[in-house]
Amino acid sequence: MASSTGFSVPQERKLVTELPGPKSRELHERRRAAVSRGAGTLADIYMDHGSGAILVDVDGNQIIDLGCGIGVTTIGHAHPEVAAAAAAQASKLTHTLFTVTPYDNYVKVAEKLAEITPGDFEKHSILVNSGAEAVENAVKIARKYTGRRVIATLDHAFHGRTNLTMAMTYRPWPERAGMGPMPGDIFSVPISYPFRDPEGMTGEEAAERTIDYIVTHIGATELAALFVEPIQGDGGVVIPAPGYFKRLSEFCTENGIVFVADEIQAGIARTGAWYSIEHHGVVPDLVTSAKGIAGGFPLAAVTGRAEIMDAVQPGGIGGTFGGNPVSTAAALAVFDIIERDGLIAEAQRVERAFVERIGDWPSRFPIVGEVRGKGAMFGVELVLPGTKKPHPEALKAIIQHAASQGVIVLDSGSWDSVLRFLPSVVISEALIDDAATVIEQKLAELSAA
Repeated sequence: MASSTGFSVPQERKLVTELPGPKSRELHERRRAAVSRGAGTLADIYMDHGSGAILVDVDGNQIIDLGCGIGVTTIGHAHPEVAAAAAAQASKLTHTLFTVTPYDNYVKVAEKLAEITPGDFEKHSILVNSGAEAVENAVKIARKYTGRRVIATLDHAFHGRTNLTMAMTYRPWPERAGMGPMPGDIFSVPISYPFRDPEGMTGEEAAERTIDYIVTHIGATELAALFVEPIQGDGGVVIPAPGYFKRLSEFCTENGIVFVADEIQAGIARTGAWYSIEHHGVVPDLVTSAKGIAGGFPLAAVTGRAEIMDAVQPGGIGGTFGGNPVSTAAALAVFDIIERDGLIAEAQRVERAFVERIGDWPSRFPIVGEVRGKGAMFGVELVLPGTKKPHPEALKAIIQHAASQGVIVLDSGSWDSVLRFLPSVVISEALIDDAATVIEQKLAELSAA
């Protein structure tokens, strides 16, 4: 039951044991005996429950969550209305498989996705289980529609951990090291990365660099689709310069290439818009959604132009659990909550709070090269003082320090040197300030070293 403030847990950091606490340590030993080490964890602190932007571990510590399970609990942990919607659906129907005997939740989610995704044209959707599965299906759809095989992604991209999507993911470690062979016909092309591009390079100039690479290394007529993250998450919260995606979209249209916006991490109200591509003023052909779409329940989608989505023959896409009745019920509740509670505006509030609170870090701490972000999605690029050389040791130290003090933050960046914040959009300014203060303790120490 939520309190009068709307949260079942007070929205404050509170430590009653050291972290990890004794119960977490006990669980960790059991985990080591039963769980593959391949499923590694960032912090060995075991959670029991949560509400809003606070997690409570098995020892009773209240922890500020700036990770949201990598961007999933955008509307807050264990939202009571989402839980109620899922429970009500589970008591009625948990599974039939939509492609055998369909049900209305699937249709309602597809209708809502057609409404909120960019573009004023007829759109169709397919619902699946995970972001990687959405990307794989988008690849299949684009290839079927164009009759072409080659797929291009941007440098520093992350698209998943399945065999196809790890081939579309930029860095080899740890996501794909030693796991080949990789599928062919996948190319990585240069991105606009303002912090690391030549000084003064515009978005249009960076786009021409990308286009030149496509033309000279791939051939425009060979390319089925260009996959882009309008704001890269795992890549380091990289936000390409204005004009970059507009020119790439034009190039794709001119050459019959499907332009796909991978919005798995940045979509569903996280960046102060339904989808982060909206900040670039571009309408994609296909959009992938996942993570924040169902408040923690597994669900993902591909949405796009009807003529592209319908190119695949019946039975060519789908899966046993895709669009599960319980997950879709949760998603419908999430959509309602975002609109009713004005959570897109709340994401914009969070952005203002981050800019005000940590925007001066580059001038205060020599190891901070840049702070950047949109909405509730921010990155802090860490560098060796006086250079732009990545500083992964600093990132590791900050994450460990923050976790020990009850703040969960994320790593990111191709060089493991970007501190990533993906909090709930309901996080308070007080929690942002408290978390920033904890992180500043380590930033000051590392900067003085």
